[in-house]
Amino acid sequence: MTKTQRPSRFAVILAFGLVYLFWGSTYLAIDIAVQTIPPALMCGLRFSIAGVVMLAVCAAMGRKVWYSAKQIALSAVVGILLLMGGNLTLSWAELTVPSGLAALIIAITPLWFLVLDSLLLGHHRISGRGKAGLALGIAGLFVLCWPELHSTSAMGRREFWASVALLGGSFLWALGSVLSKRWQSGMDVFSATAWQVTAAGAANFLFAFAAGDFSRATWTTRGVSAVLYLVVCGSWIGYTAYIWLLEHVPTSKVSTYAYVNPVVAVFLGWLVLHERVDRFIVMGSVIVVLSVILVTSAKVEEKELSAVEATAN
Repeated sequence: MTKTQRPSRFAVILAFGLVYLFWGSTYLAIDIAVQTIPPALMCGLRFSIAGVVMLAVCAAMGRKVWYSAKQIALSAVVGILLLMGGNLTLSWAELTVPSGLAALIIAITPLWFLVLDSLLLGHHRISGRGKAGLALGIAGLFVLCWPELHSTSAMGRREFWASVALLGGSFLWALGSVLSKRWQSGMDVFSATAWQVTAAGAANFLFAFAAGDFSRATWTTRGVSAVLYLVVCGSWIGYTAYIWLLEHVPTSKVSTYAYVNPVVAVFLGWLVLHERVDRFIVMGSVIVVLSVILVTSAKVEEKELSAVEATAN
C-alpha cells in the first residue's frame, strides 16, 4: 500500500469506533430477536434486506456492482463464512449458552486470526507487545465473565454442543475475515460487502426453510424492531466498517473488536435491562481496554519477501 492509499487516522479511528459500539450492541438485539424469530430466519431477514439495499445504493451512487462470476462467488464464500458460519452460530447459541460464556468463547477469535493470518497471508507478524495485548485481553474476559462461569455447576448436553459450535463459528469468522483480505480482486469494497451480505442472507433463508423456521416464528413489534436495528446498525454500519478495516488495517488489530464488544454488551445490558454490574465486570473492562491499547498501538512487522515472491508480485 502506497502512502497515497493510506487512510487517514481519523477514518481508521471512526471505523473502529463504529465496529466497537454497534457490534457490541448487537448482542442485546440478537438476544431480543431470537426469542420470537428462529435464528436462521432472523439472520436471513437481516442480511437479505441489508444486502439488497446495499447493492441498490451502490448502483445508485455509480459504483460498479456487476463483476465476473468468480469475483462474486469469492465474495459469497466470504459472506457465508462470516455471516452464516459465524453470526448464525452465535444467534443459535444465545438461545442456550449464557451471554458471558458465549462472549468468552468468541474471545478466542483473535488467536484464530494470528494463526490464519500467518498461514494464509504470511506477509506480516505482530510484535511481542501486540501478542502480550492479545493475552491480556483473554485474561480480562476471564475476569469479566468469572462470576457467571463460576456459578455454572454443569452444562447440559445442549449447552455443551452450543459451546463447541461457538468455537467452530469463531474459527469460520476468522477464516472468512482472512480470506477477504487474501482474495482482494479489485472489487469495490462496498459492492463486495453488499454481495457478501446478500449471499449470507440467501444461505440463511435456505437453512431456515429446511429447518421449518417459518412456521415457528412469532412476529412481534419488539422482535421485528430488533431485526431492523441489526440491519441498520449491525449490517449497514458495523459490517461495512469492519470490511473496510480489513482492507486497510492488519487483521490482528481489527480482531480487537472481540475484546471490546463483550464490554459494550455488558454495559448495555446494565443500562437497558438493568443487569448487575459488579467489581469483576469493572476490573475486566479495564483490563480489556488496556489490551486494546496494547494491540492497536503495537507495530506490525512486515516480513521480507524472497526474490521469487518479489518477482511474482
